[in-house]
Amino acid sequence: MSYNELRKGRFSEANQIYFVTTVTHQRNKLFNDFSSSRIVINTMKHLNDDKYVNSLSWVVMPDHLHWLFQLGEKGSLPEVIKRLKAISAQRINKELNRQGQVWQKSFYDRGMRCDEDIKKLSRYIVANPLRAGLVEEIGEYSHWDAVWI
Repeated sequence: MSYNELRKGRFSEANQIYFVTTVTHQRNKLFNDFSSSRIVINTMKHLNDDKYVNSLSWVVMPDHLHWLFQLGEKGSLPEVIKRLKAISAQRINKELNRQGQVWQKSFYDRGMRCDEDIKKLSRYIVANPLRAGLVEEIGEYSHWDAVWI
């Protein structure tokens, strides 16, 4: 089944909480570079400050991003992710003096139900570097950034 077929029938809703995962092109470990991971985080911050989202938690891993947020009134879920990817890719390519694709075209999203434990999911997101063996304890981040509510 194609990516477009998977997206059929889905909709985004303002104020809905979404858990999004998106991966770098060909799983390149672009975010081992500290400046690249900071670019992604700064782009997310601008989307938050501009009221596209209300970020709840996130972690930037070497080759992917997990992001939990409440969608704002300004744009749809695909528009927010497109904006994140376009802005961060342009800045990363400039910073690394490279050309080419930064992100895979698709992304995984899950709309959270009101009865789901958002704090538990946030802890799961932030613990990702620990489970991957990148750090020995939560909070010990070098290149990987994580924030939670």
